[in-house]
Amino acid sequence: MRKFLTLALAAVMILGLAAIPASAEVELVLYNNKVEISEPLQNIAKLYSDKTEGVTIKVESVGGGADYSGNLTAKHTADQLPDIFVIEGDGDYGLWKEFVTDLSEEKWNEETTLAYKDPEGKVVGFPVAIEGFGLGYNVELLKKADIDPATLTTFSALKAAFEKIDGMKADLGIDSVLSMAASVSGGTWWVAGHHNFSVYLGAGLEFTDTSVADNFNKGIVDEARMTDYANYVKLLFDFSDQTVLTTGNYDAQLAAFANQKAVFIHQGNWTDPSFRSMNVEFEYDYISHPMNDAMEYKGLYLFAPSYYVINNKASEEKIQAAKDFMNFLVFSEEGANYMVNEAGMVPAFKNITLEPAGGFSKALVRANAAGGNFGVYFGKLPAGTGQSKLAPIFDVFAQDHSEEGVKYLVNDLTKLATELAGQ
Repeated sequence: MRKFLTLALAAVMILGLAAIPASAEVELVLYNNKVEISEPLQNIAKLYSDKTEGVTIKVESVGGGADYSGNLTAKHTADQLPDIFVIEGDGDYGLWKEFVTDLSEEKWNEETTLAYKDPEGKVVGFPVAIEGFGLGYNVELLKKADIDPATLTTFSALKAAFEKIDGMKADLGIDSVLSMAASVSGGTWWVAGHHNFSVYLGAGLEFTDTSVADNFNKGIVDEARMTDYANYVKLLFDFSDQTVLTTGNYDAQLAAFANQKAVFIHQGNWTDPSFRSMNVEFEYDYISHPMNDAMEYKGLYLFAPSYYVINNKASEEKIQAAKDFMNFLVFSEEGANYMVNEAGMVPAFKNITLEPAGGFSKALVRANAAGGNFGVYFGKLPAGTGQSKLAPIFDVFAQDHSEEGVKYLVNDLTKLATELAGQ
């Protein structure tokens, strides 16, 4: 394929980018934390490398159950910090703030409100995508059970539906009501440690309300809210496939839903590409996470969970090449196609108008347009809290989610808040 100068001369004129001379051989390392988009990300990096004179982008992926943060720290220790890497909110920013590049003047800022800003208001993070989750369900199986998903807006309604479906396993051909995983050994620690705990942090609040997360960091726990949340987790765990819950890996959790052996699944829209590769043809959608009966829960959980940052210790040529690649993702047809059609993401940039094909991503687009959604604030907790602190707590609860276990869960989470406040 014929190569051209960075983003081509026309793009340079439009975006005001500084082209890299053809003689400058620049190799960028992009350190990716989402294994589910590894292949499409590799493909777009290769396409860009083939088209861009003097620039090669190498993608390295670490994610799923692996410790991305720990691996990134190890690379830094070895003096191999990547040129582009990922942060996931305030906790990560605190670790890497000395290494981030100011991106405030980049043109893509005009197309998004979700960029990550430092305490001074400077943009330092490129939002990879809008992601989100609710409680996923198989549309056809719910219809067979004669349950209207629009009615599942309270804890009591969901509990009654779970009980009804549980009594229809043979008729529906399922093994469990829900596919959820919470196993540290299985590498699914983040399902509960990040995303499910975000239900406690954000459910029922205004989208930008971080008060519960802020209080948790201060050691302040709303006992009634925490008890409701713990009982909601118990409901999910009670009706899950216990093998998948306690020892299952990511693939096992997805397979139970993809093979129509579970009606519900606790996962986000990042699973859409996986379901496509698994030849899922049935319709699937989201309800909210109704953790109590205090209100009707209809909103989904939307967030820009991760941000690309550029290593400010890299050479000027590498920094400029990294900026150019980000602009390529936002302003080119190839970049839009990668985000929406290949990676199955919901772009964080308003100029990209392609509609995603995956059921969960479609649900997020509708929810984003409708409003009334909830924020996802696990990134407000200190870096590593989800994996090292929360995940083991949920793993233990998965082994014993009895009424007595609920008391231990509340106590353990409350103690963790106190511990975080003391740090």
